[in-house]
Amino acid sequence: MNTIHLTISDETLRDGEQQVGLCFSAEMKRSLAHRIAATGVHQIALMPAVHETEADLVRLLAAEGLADRLAASTPMTYSAIDQSKTCGVEQIILFHAVSDRLLFLRDPEINRHPVYKGTAYGEFVPTALRDRIRRRMIAKVSDHLRYAADLGLRICFAAEDASRADFEFLAECLTTFSPYLEQFLLCDTVGILTPEKTYAWVHDLLPYAPETCLSVHFHNDMGLALENTIQAVRAGATGISGTFGGIGERAGNVALEQALNGLRLRFGWEVAGIHYGAMAQVAEDLHRQGICAHPPYSPQAQHHETGIHVHSLLRDRHSYTSLPHSLPQIWFGKHSGVSNFRYLFEQYLQTSLTPEQYKQLSTAMKAIAIRENRSYSLEEVLVMLEQGILTCGESHHQVIIPFKVQPDVG
Repeated sequence: MNTIHLTISDETLRDGEQQVGLCFSAEMKRSLAHRIAATGVHQIALMPAVHETEADLVRLLAAEGLADRLAASTPMTYSAIDQSKTCGVEQIILFHAVSDRLLFLRDPEINRHPVYKGTAYGEFVPTALRDRIRRRMIAKVSDHLRYAADLGLRICFAAEDASRADFEFLAECLTTFSPYLEQFLLCDTVGILTPEKTYAWVHDLLPYAPETCLSVHFHNDMGLALENTIQAVRAGATGISGTFGGIGERAGNVALEQALNGLRLRFGWEVAGIHYGAMAQVAEDLHRQGICAHPPYSPQAQHHETGIHVHSLLRDRHSYTSLPHSLPQIWFGKHSGVSNFRYLFEQYLQTSLTPEQYKQLSTAMKAIAIRENRSYSLEEVLVMLEQGILTCGESHHQVIIPFKVQPDVG
């Protein structure tokens, strides 16, 4: 066996928990965090911004000796960076979209534009406008990277939807952001890459960040996350990100235990510092509890709960799916947001509420999901609204829906 050095980033407790229908209790996440730390992985990602209970857990784990291992996945805002810092972590994962499709959906100028507001990205977008969107993104990310660096945080930048980004623009991001980073994480967010394309992609990007760890994060929508990860390492990637058991949104992520054992058995490469027996135990513990990833192409792999994803799906059905004939199904839970309820009322029920009511319903839904450790289908939420279980605000104002709901018992 030959020893190789890779940065191993675990996303089980963050991206893994975004799998619809999966909601770990705080105590289970605490226990899993310590078991995952025992495997020797270099990062354990959690997201304090999701809910105050998540921030409390990060503080507790930091106090229990995991501060150097925890990585706070952090939205690109100053307040979120401050929150992560106060939770006691030493490293953060700042994330931002890099593909033109997602940048267009989230750009503030576009969202106010009389022509483009509410539309999806396409060939009709003028080159000059596309370039302005890209420049604003680079300026915004650079400002936040400097801010986090000034706070003394170690930084990983997660390039969301990197596999659909323009290559030259992605290379520019690598060159511009690398001076602030320990890692630049290339995300195949909707799982579109093949092994052959992955090898060439990583190989061609490496010269743009010779001093920065270039890591990869593959989703399994087409069932290729494992082979893509192995080919990325063969091409020269120096870090991999995944989850135990391959759990995660849609069809999940690469399974870390499969990727690391694949490198060991196929090429004789053992990753320095990794305890393979402990990895097998974590995967077995999840399996014993019935926690497993949804199969690629299955109906369950088309379920979406995360609020930021639903917000994009409302405008562009292909923003978070690579399968042309799939119909996304919107779910509700710990990771859902205002957009989930906007979809429910404005697209499904053809009515609307006030922004404040959407916010109150979202907050109430998170509390219920955390208490019950589960996610809810659209039909279940309709029943909860009708029965007054889910209400608006402290006055417990019941939301009136426009027709009688019959529970789906099929």
